[in-house]
Amino acid sequence: MSSRGFALFALFMVQLLYGLNYTIAKLVMNGNYIKPFGFVLLRVAGATLLFWLISLIIPQEKIEKRDFIKLFVAALFGVVINMLFFFKGLEFTSPIHASAIMTIVPIIILLLSAYILNESITKLKIIGIGLGLTGALILTIYGKSARTGDNVPLGNLLIFINAISYSIYVVLIKRLTAKYHPFSFIKWLFLFGLILIIPFGYKELSEVEWQSFTPSVTFSVLFVIIGATFGTYLLNPLALNKLKASTVGTFIYLQPVIAGLFALYIGADFFDLLKLSAMLLIFSGVYLVTKKPKNTV
Repeated sequence: MSSRGFALFALFMVQLLYGLNYTIAKLVMNGNYIKPFGFVLLRVAGATLLFWLISLIIPQEKIEKRDFIKLFVAALFGVVINMLFFFKGLEFTSPIHASAIMTIVPIIILLLSAYILNESITKLKIIGIGLGLTGALILTIYGKSARTGDNVPLGNLLIFINAISYSIYVVLIKRLTAKYHPFSFIKWLFLFGLILIIPFGYKELSEVEWQSFTPSVTFSVLFVIIGATFGTYLLNPLALNKLKASTVGTFIYLQPVIAGLFALYIGADFFDLLKLSAMLLIFSGVYLVTKKPKNTV
């Protein structure tokens, strides 16, 4: 398999793991086994341990001192804000809502790239941004969840903030992947993130009644730690090392399909005309944003 082929495969696996994560993580929190912030702390602590263990057996590059500041900022957006808002938002909204809103990420990445890298934004992309935002707003304001206890507007807002934070992280990490191999810096990224998350999640994690875990809950927790955290944060930088940030963002379109089908399969969510319409608006917007002009080679 070519390096680009592996990068594309890695990206697909990231979306598959994330797509399953929406429903699996929500089921654990719905059962009150672990509260959101405690779950995030457990997730980050487990992944941090795995990354540091791997660093003991794989040759490492030396990180320049000035790049530790960049790693700290990347950890703030990509680990702390991203995960805390995602899990808290997922507590209040449905898997289909959350995954659909996350498709706004490519649009945000485009805007950030235009601001940071001075890339031009065409009229077509402006229309696409408008359509995507409209779809996200429809889901946020009018969408309903299968659970009566959910607070969909609040949950969707938190997921939207998470999407912005994740987009900033992708742009920041792109420059680091051009300089270092992911194995060299990702352990520091998670260590910084772990330190920052401890004050938010320590109390909730200390309240967990581990003896109440069923085999399925234990599997779900391990999936979130090993698959949806360790796996995705390892594979994503590997893909970014070979592909453009916009290409990485484009693959996020797969998440609503995977999350929606899985949630429907196990009866954790439902589909209606409003969700379909909003998702079509988002997909249409994202398509226009990523569509290359005819004169572009």
